[in-house]
Amino acid sequence: MFLFESIPWYSWLAWLGVLLALIIGNEITRRWKWAGLAIFVALPILLTIFVWPTTAGPDSSTGTWFHWVKVYSALAGCLGFMALRYIPRLSTNTWALAFPPAILAINILEACIRDFEVGAMGANGMVDGVFMVSGPWNYMNGIAGLLNLLTICGWTGIIISKDSAKTMVWPDMVWFWIIAYDLWNFAYVYNCVGDHSFYAGAALLISCTIPAFFLKKGAWLQHRAHTLALWMMFTMAVPSFVTDSRFAVDASHDPTALFVVSAIALASNVAVAIYQIRAIVVGRKNPLRDELYTDLEAYRSVRAANV
Repeated sequence: MFLFESIPWYSWLAWLGVLLALIIGNEITRRWKWAGLAIFVALPILLTIFVWPTTAGPDSSTGTWFHWVKVYSALAGCLGFMALRYIPRLSTNTWALAFPPAILAINILEACIRDFEVGAMGANGMVDGVFMVSGPWNYMNGIAGLLNLLTICGWTGIIISKDSAKTMVWPDMVWFWIIAYDLWNFAYVYNCVGDHSFYAGAALLISCTIPAFFLKKGAWLQHRAHTLALWMMFTMAVPSFVTDSRFAVDASHDPTALFVVSAIALASNVAVAIYQIRAIVVGRKNPLRDELYTDLEAYRSVRAANV
């Protein structure tokens, strides 16, 4: 296959299981505060003390600085979003509302740094327990990620839904930015941890995009934080699942495939950046203060459903 080596039926079944487990786990932690506290506070404490020092050690594929930073930054996002959702005065505080875009930007920047780092390695083999092939695709995708970071907008319009779930909703985070993020992030995972990308790229990204489009629209960032934290906790506890279990699926490590996914990611994020510049100029808006896409139905329908 172009992107991956052969994918047996049982790996497809495991992929579907991962996808459903993440979607269900996200819904449970989104709907009930006690579930969020149990999964994103109590469980990580136990894993940090008793499990991860052994399973995510220096010889593990999840033992790099990036994986440790990623799991705790994802958990920080979940807890910060819970504070916004359940402490009423924070949801109207401008400084508190700056937290979601800040934690998102930090997570994107972490990945961009790693892409540039891998590109500079000149690697064509095992590095940190993962097979890597360095090339121009790393720099292309690093630039795509920076564009994705720079096009984060409309955070002052974040609201908390009025239903019992108290979901964090970001109306200005519309579908084309989400798709551009997905394409960039898949390319990042494919470039830097390619043999994990069947699950950590495709399944993980789809697990937050489906809820954002069909279950709770406008809440992509909360969906993303929850599913990312769930996946990172699992893969740091059971790294063999994506490396040498019978369900593991290796990337093809084909330079053409690496180039194509990064080129698509770069092109999509350039397109979003151009469209956003047009929205700023035509609407005479301040991208640091204003919501940019208030004229779009995607924005209006989400806001109307949650205020």
